[in-house]
Parts: sequence; C-alpha cells; structure tokens
Amino acid sequence: MDNQLEWKEEFDIGVKIIDEEHRRLFQIINRLFALGEEERKSKKACQEGIKYFKEHAMRHFADEEKYMELIAYEDLEMHRRIHRGFRENTLPALEQELAREGYSSDAVNHFLGVCAGWMIGHTLTEDQAIGGKREGKWTELLPETELSDLKRVISRMLYDMFQLKAQVISDAYGGERFGKGVYYRLVYGREADDKKWEILLAFEEKLLVSTVGKIMGVHSDKLDVMLLNAVRYTASQFVWRVMCHFPSAESYELVEENLLTYDQFEDLFEDKKPQVGLLFDTSAGYFAYSIFAPHLLQSGIGTPLVADNAMQEVGRYIREREKEPMSKILVVDDSMTIRMGMRRLLAGKYEVSEVDSGAAAIRAITLDRPDLILLDYEMPVCDGSHVFEMIRSEKEFEDIPVIFLTSRDDPESVKKVLSLKPEGYLLKYLKPADIKCRIDEFFMKLKRQRG
Repeated sequence: MDNQLEWKEEFDIGVKIIDEEHRRLFQIINRLFALGEEERKSKKACQEGIKYFKEHAMRHFADEEKYMELIAYEDLEMHRRIHRGFRENTLPALEQELAREGYSSDAVNHFLGVCAGWMIGHTLTEDQAIGGKREGKWTELLPETELSDLKRVISRMLYDMFQLKAQVISDAYGGERFGKGVYYRLVYGREADDKKWEILLAFEEKLLVSTVGKIMGVHSDKLDVMLLNAVRYTASQFVWRVMCHFPSAESYELVEENLLTYDQFEDLFEDKKPQVGLLFDTSAGYFAYSIFAPHLLQSGIGTPLVADNAMQEVGRYIREREKEPMSKILVVDDSMTIRMGMRRLLAGKYEVSEVDSGAAAIRAITLDRPDLILLDYEMPVCDGSHVFEMIRSEKEFEDIPVIFLTSRDDPESVKKVLSLKPEGYLLKYLKPADIKCRIDEFFMKLKRQRG
C-alpha cells in the first residue's frame, strides 16, 4: 500500500509533549499502512500494530488532557468528550468489525482510513485550538454579522488546515451541482429537546484528493474507500469546530451521518431553505457549507452510517460513483411545470438539473458544465435568444450544445429560432415520448461523432 501520512510543520502547536506524540501516532499509522501483503494476511501482525496504536492514542489523550488542565483550557470538557467518543465508541466498533471480518483487507483498510481521518481532523482543528489558534465564540450578534463571521471562520480554517485561500463566491448557495461531487450530511441533537442542527457539506472530488488525500500520500486522482473514510472523520471534526463558534452548540452530539447521492442532496434544498448556504472557491476545487434551521429535519435521507454498516456503505457509495457517468442536461425555463415535467421525463437516464432564469443558467453552467442545454425561447425579461448569446460569447461555453424549447411552430418563429444556429429546437406540445426520443437521438448522434 502506497498511503503515507505526511507530517507538516504547521501541524505543530508549539507544545513539545503533544507535538511529539502526534508525530509518533502518524508514524505508527504509517507503519500500519506499510504492512506488506504477507503481513496483512497475518492476523497477529495486524492485531499487534493496532494494539500499539491504541495504547499510544490513549496515552496521548491523557497527556493532552493534563496539559489542558494545567493551562485552564476553557474547552477541556468538550475535548474530553471528543476523546471519550473515539475511545469508547469509534475504536471499540472498529475492533469488533475487525474481529467479525477476520481482519480482512477491507476491514483493516477501514480501520486505517478512520484512524487516519480522525488524526488529521484532530490535529488540524481541535489541537490547533490548544495552541491559541482559534476564533472567539459568537455572542449577541445580528444575523448579518453572524454570517460574515461564519464566512471568516470557515475561510480561516481552510487556510489553517490546508493552506487554501478560499473565496466566498455565493452566500445563497441552493444545492447547485459543481463538478464530480461528494455530498455529506451530519445531524446534531441533544437529549434535552428535539432541536437539531443539520449540516450539509458538498466537496468537489479533486479538492478532497488534493487536501486529505495529499496528507495521506494518495497518488491516485480518484477517491477510494480509505480516503473517503478519512474525509468523513476530518470533515466531522471540521464541522464540530465551526459549530463551537455558536454559544448554544456545546451540548449537541452527532446523532446521524449520511453520504448522499446528488439527488438526495438536491431534494433537501427543494424541501426547505437553509439557514446558511455558503459556496467557496478554494482554487483547488469548490466547497459548500450549508446549515438548516432546527425542527425542519427530514427523516429517511440516505442510509445512516453506523458502526455495523459503515464499511459496506462507504464501499457501496464509491462503487456507485465509479459507474459510467450519465450525460448532464440543464433545463432553463421560467415554468416550473415544464421544468418538473422534463426532470420526470429524463431523470434516470440523464442527470437533470433545472433553473428558472438566464442569470441562474450562466451560474449553473459555470459550476457544472452540462452536456446539453434545453433552453426556453420565450422567457420574460431575458429571453432565450439573449441567454443563447451570453453562452456563445463565453469561450468556455461556446461549444455546449443548445436545443431551444418553444411553443411556437409558425414559419416566422421557427426561422428566428434557427437563425441563431442552435443544435435544434423542440416543440413543448410534443408527446413526452417524442421529446425523449429526440433527446436520445441527439446523444446517440453526438456519441457517433465523437467516435
């Protein structure tokens, strides 16, 4: 196995005993990564290595808590709770899985991915706070100020963790797709009441590979099971550190997590509006952070990841993502009826997204380039011809195929449409089966042209 955690100087927090133990834990995980094929087949070798890691981790937790007591660290109890969760829940569940699976290669990889992700997240978020590298809690702030601080906190954390200079490109993110994405949902609750926080994260895959993947020494440009497990644990600690800036969040615990398909992710935004919807451009890839208001949690979103199914579910998620991607169609129409009709007609065979205006179309195309645009010719304010001209005026978009949607079939109207030289036009009153047939024929022709 080629994975190796890479220690960076910025991981040091300036406390010798903690920094030395962090380095040692990274080295132990790297030795486990480096187990040869024969050693991996040896249950005893794996058991000894994992036992060694566990003993050092427990000793590190004790030393870290003693140091925090010594400096009167204000978040000591929260830190203890994080340690206790890893010690009493995460590690025992992983050990039970190893025993249940007979120390199979998949189970060992799952263990290593989780531990590596936990260490990366812990080192880059919580432990940085011990050294004084943290933001203050929010208190009695207006929503506008709170949102501004949230942008600043997330941007600062992305820089501190991964040296990414993130720029907020939208504070009204509504679930739009960008590139090949990973969609992660975390739900926090508490015993005192039924209030919940629902956090949705969207990552461009290349961002994960170039950040967590780089630290793990991943040489592939694709996400694998081990890396995705590391991402889960790094991201969950990132979220918890962000939540700690809300004064009321300390009593909340993680109660559910899910890896979502894009359709599941998008459905959440269709059902309700987020309290926060931020989209960042990190130059290494896009990243979105959304918070939904309490009491609006929808049940049954994706498969909850728990100790008994995490290994299988993460593997299934990766396999589903590696299937041959469907062609992407963007439907641009001011009529919700038309948009929903097109989605129902084409979903399953194509990835369908829709927007209701020309401005939204340009934004959607920028975030996630479609293979075909179905463009309403008769939209108000900025009609189809204007949107078409905007698309063709951008060098990056000029070769995206556009088919106009129109309800007019008189010679003069058809002539105006065709004079713009789109790939074609579709009459809205055609039977749904005929519309789908025309679109299928378009993609078959395109495939033949591309060889």
